Amino acid sequence: MTGDPGIGAGGPILITGGAGFIGSNLADRLAEAGRSVIVFDALTRPGVERNLGWLQERHGDRIHAVRADIRDRDALASAIRECDAAFHFAAQVAVTTSMVDPRDDFTVNLEGTLNLLEALRESGRRVPVVFASTNKVYGDLADIPLAIENDAYMPTDPAVRGRGVSEDRPLDFHTPYGCSKGAADQYVLDYARSFGLPTAVLRMSCIYGQRQMGTEDQGWVAHFLIRALDGEPISIYGDGRQVRDILDVADAVDAYLACWKRIEAVSGQAFNLGGGPQNAVSLRQLIAHIEQSIGRSVETRYADWRAGDQRYYVSDPSRAQAALGLGAPVPWRTGVGRLARWLEGERAARAVAVQYADARLEAAS
Repeated sequence: MTGDPGIGAGGPILITGGAGFIGSNLADRLAEAGRSVIVFDALTRPGVERNLGWLQERHGDRIHAVRADIRDRDALASAIRECDAAFHFAAQVAVTTSMVDPRDDFTVNLEGTLNLLEALRESGRRVPVVFASTNKVYGDLADIPLAIENDAYMPTDPAVRGRGVSEDRPLDFHTPYGCSKGAADQYVLDYARSFGLPTAVLRMSCIYGQRQMGTEDQGWVAHFLIRALDGEPISIYGDGRQVRDILDVADAVDAYLACWKRIEAVSGQAFNLGGGPQNAVSLRQLIAHIEQSIGRSVETRYADWRAGDQRYYVSDPSRAQAALGLGAPVPWRTGVGRLARWLEGERAARAVAVQYADARLEAAS
């Protein structure tokens, strides 16, 4: 994508949460194309400082780091002063955390989003905003009839099975996380209606890929691979037959960039972003694939369902594909294989770094 005049020319691009998983991949693509990128991040999530260091090493002064919280209005106002576009990823990302501290979840996800929107509105410039929303805005989808097939919940309705869940689905916020992200989603869309700010929303299913530091609470594809490669057990909440459509981060970055480039045509709209029915997989099916790939079994431990968990969520990507001109997504087995190889490389690099540090300590003693 280097040299693309639609991306590489112009002023800096702001990415809130830019040192995170998707944000760092987007920042890398933009910087590779010649853009200056403002990485606005509080650097509170484990692993993100490593992502920022990677970006700075690769792109030098094209990466401008601002270590600040999305709730800091002055820092936001300063960061957006010259930016040509804003991609908003900064968030509290876990349903479980929102159940423990709903107020913090609210201030980060909703107040932080409003801070960004207001900073842009008050600037007097029509700066495009693309917001990272979530499939959780549709609730638990308990009304969709399901049957168990091949260790996976599948809809009995042929239309839902064939296409997935569309944007026509009524919003139904569950859990504090669903409420904060869902309300932020609606604020972003309304600022297009009320104030003419060019905004768009991508309601993501499960994104996976390089630079993902998965945990039990968020980033389950990478988390499962990390645990399996380390020979550690995997905890499953529910029965493991819950299904998600998973999307490689490179495809997600394509969608965010296309949304920005077509913002005048898609302003005020929300799109479901995921791998679609062809990339739908249950937790049990993914673990079986990982076991086959690494040549050994993986221990699994089961616990109760978690609040707001959906037994089935698969995006209908047709509206996004048509409006944004997206190509076919990476097949999930191909993408998971790429992620496994990257994780193995990261493990090897960390092991070398530890050995080097130990050798330096021994030489100094």
